Amino acid sequence: MHSTLNSSLPTLPRLRTSLPGKRAQELIARDVAVTSPSYTRGYPLVVAKGEGCMVEDVDGNVFLDMTAGIAVTATGHAHPQVVEAIQQQAANLLHMSGTDFYYEPMVVLAESLANRAPFPANDGVRARVFFTNSGAESNEGAIKLARYYTKRDRVLAFLGGFHGRTYGAMSLTASKKVQREGFGSLLPGVNHIPYGTHASLDYLEKQLFLTVLPPQEIAAIVVEAIQGEGGYLVPEDGFLARIREICDRHGILMIVDEVQSGMGRTGKLFAIEHWEVMPDIITLAKGIASGLPLGAILSRPEIMTWQPGSHATTFGGNPVACAAANVTLSLLEAELLDNAHQRGEELQAGLNKLAQKFKQVSPARGKGLMVAIDLLDTEGNLNPELRNQIVDRAFHHGLLLLGCGKAAIRFCPPLVISQEQIQVALEILDKVIRE
Repeated sequence: MHSTLNSSLPTLPRLRTSLPGKRAQELIARDVAVTSPSYTRGYPLVVAKGEGCMVEDVDGNVFLDMTAGIAVTATGHAHPQVVEAIQQQAANLLHMSGTDFYYEPMVVLAESLANRAPFPANDGVRARVFFTNSGAESNEGAIKLARYYTKRDRVLAFLGGFHGRTYGAMSLTASKKVQREGFGSLLPGVNHIPYGTHASLDYLEKQLFLTVLPPQEIAAIVVEAIQGEGGYLVPEDGFLARIREICDRHGILMIVDEVQSGMGRTGKLFAIEHWEVMPDIITLAKGIASGLPLGAILSRPEIMTWQPGSHATTFGGNPVACAAANVTLSLLEAELLDNAHQRGEELQAGLNKLAQKFKQVSPARGKGLMVAIDLLDTEGNLNPELRNQIVDRAFHHGLLLLGCGKAAIRFCPPLVISQEQIQVALEILDKVIRE
């Protein structure tokens, strides 16, 4: 994977100072004085540069990145082909607004996504595409589209789900109370049930549908193919297919949130493809443009029939972001989907060896390079304090990790990660668990 990178950073961690270093401390102090306290900084990393799977801080310390900017830099930091596309497009056209005008990078990307969408072909067209700036905006638009098309207003989502922090997306989100607390009334008509089990769907059909949630009033069921912030949870076999069947039976749209799981993260372009289920709408963002702000709503063409002006955006589908996304998609299909699958198998195998070695580590779960473990106490209960300690210790050994769920560590590295880097990450994790 690294043969494609003109790298000046080492491909393994290199720590030169205590952490945080002097310059990092200075910048953190400046940041604290002027930025919103709502930001959640897990440890004192101040990044200056990134290449491939490595990032360098302002004091010259180099870290192995298993976060990819929260599953965003799919092709690695500063992939030369992505950088070249950005530079060329920026020199030609920075912005013209795809809401009002046309330009080629946006058309090319829309065609590419439409051709690859896991929808049935309708007169030769698989999907229509609306471009956004973020995952939250994609999910906001998907709610609007579902209500517009079905003429219904209720929506079903899942406990543990995360779909964004704007009001509509926050109404779908049920991950942590801090994300809702203090913000007043949310979007009405949104209900939640537990994620990922047939028992939950039994409750929906045998209880809620018969009492408080008439299915003929539901516009959409919004579900993550693999639940992200909720803990990288993989649903039970048949769960997603059963949602599809419920939707078909009651005229409900199935919206699959692939903001974190999509764009090759799981070894397939869309995670839903692992289950061979065809949704009605897919929402995307994060890895779609290798770090530039871009999202998308993909819909079966017969659903996306809203009239001109009914939904729009000034910056969504920006030509520079689309240029980056076009190269990203080419790189994914050329090599990175396969690499995500292969490296993901190695990562899960290595994590399962750690689970056999340490009682406080659960077996690994996930697909491709969307993988997690839980940290446990001596009685086998989830242990968020231990999770936080291990994430912090890993940082001080040159490994960048992120938590999710109640006590999980997620592994979502750039999809260019090498076999050697997977092994080094596992060795560091082994070391910090034993500390």
